Amino acid sequence: MEWKGKLSGSIHLILTLGKIRIASLVALSTATGYVLASGKIDAGLIIPVIGTLILALGAGALNQYQERNLDKLMPRTAIRPIPAGKISPNAALTLSLLWLFIGSMILYWGTNQTALILGLLTAFWYNGIYTYLKRVTPLAVIPGSVIGALPPLIGWASVDPNIFKLQPLILALFFFIWQIPHFWLLLLNFGDDYHLAGYPSLTRMLDKNQLGRLTYMWIVATAVSIVLMPLFGLGSSNIVFILLVLSSIHLIWKSTNLLKMNINESSYLMAFKGINIYILTVMFLLSLNKLLDL
Repeated sequence: MEWKGKLSGSIHLILTLGKIRIASLVALSTATGYVLASGKIDAGLIIPVIGTLILALGAGALNQYQERNLDKLMPRTAIRPIPAGKISPNAALTLSLLWLFIGSMILYWGTNQTALILGLLTAFWYNGIYTYLKRVTPLAVIPGSVIGALPPLIGWASVDPNIFKLQPLILALFFFIWQIPHFWLLLLNFGDDYHLAGYPSLTRMLDKNQLGRLTYMWIVATAVSIVLMPLFGLGSSNIVFILLVLSSIHLIWKSTNLLKMNINESSYLMAFKGINIYILTVMFLLSLNKLLDL
């Protein structure tokens, strides 16, 4: 039984290196794009989702390699595999490049050129632009949010390579907008860590009350953008529209704590969890509508 425990620990370590939680959300958004483009769940879903998941694991692991020295300075990230000494930098780099190669090959052989280009662009934008840009400007999250907009397009492109149409672009726009308050809520929770590592942070320019109000505005924009999506043929049934409206109202209402003065840290964490639950709810409702034609 000891070997099973070691195996489980090794798998957990490897998945943590690849930021499995983020990679899983990327895979889900890819699946959402596929379902909305095809109107079904079939074997064709597997290849783009698995390919994107592995590509995301590779990008996450490469990011941890790139930021290993800065991660040592922040309590939140000091427990990551490389700064904690659980895996060597060279091993992490090797694994990340292997994942990136495998993910790319899966998309290349199993989907089409457009999906592959989008997958590679996502990894490049994350590791080649955003990772370095956030060391330069506190507003890096805005161009960095392109990273969140591309995975649903990978799923869509694996069905229909012509992504320059209103529906897939509106879908990508929603994920782009959602990414900004998602990051700023993370900043509100761990802003002190970013200071320790020397990152330029909005918390150096704005106090938490100001940043909380700014984040709330973006949360409202996120909620409004999803309610407008049925106008573009995404989630067009009355049932889905009502559920989307109720979900958006609930998100806005639950986030109103961000407007209060001197709120406690738990309120930031609740808002962060709330916006993550919201994105999962939206993906589920849009996909269900397309599958069942409610």
